[in-house]
Amino acid sequence: MTSPNLIIFYVKDPSESTPFYRDLFGREPAFASPNFVAFALDNGLSLGLWRRSSVEPQPSAIGNRGELGFMVEGTGAVEQHYRDWKARGLPIAQELTTMDFGPTFVVLDPDGHRLRVCEPDK
Repeated sequence: MTSPNLIIFYVKDPSESTPFYRDLFGREPAFASPNFVAFALDNGLSLGLWRRSSVEPQPSAIGNRGELGFMVEGTGAVEQHYRDWKARGLPIAQELTTMDFGPTFVVLDPDGHRLRVCEPDK
């Protein structure tokens, strides 16, 4: 079976989004061009940032239709990430709260993509 290994966000300008993700991931992009930037992640996944105006075929809509999730393990790990990301000045879309699946919060990237931190499914 083939497993997905690339998530792509359509962004206004990859050069504007790259510093956000460089700081968040603590690493340089694995690939960078004027229209596409990719970050290789430790789990084998890559995150691509593709200039919206160069996407083919063009997307039919823009908006929050999904989230990039960061499942963090350990007692207080979600809260620790919340304090760290808030201190970095990342825009908070959902303050730290407890939902059916446990503690969670959501921040936004420069293009409004939702990044959710939560605990792993048990």
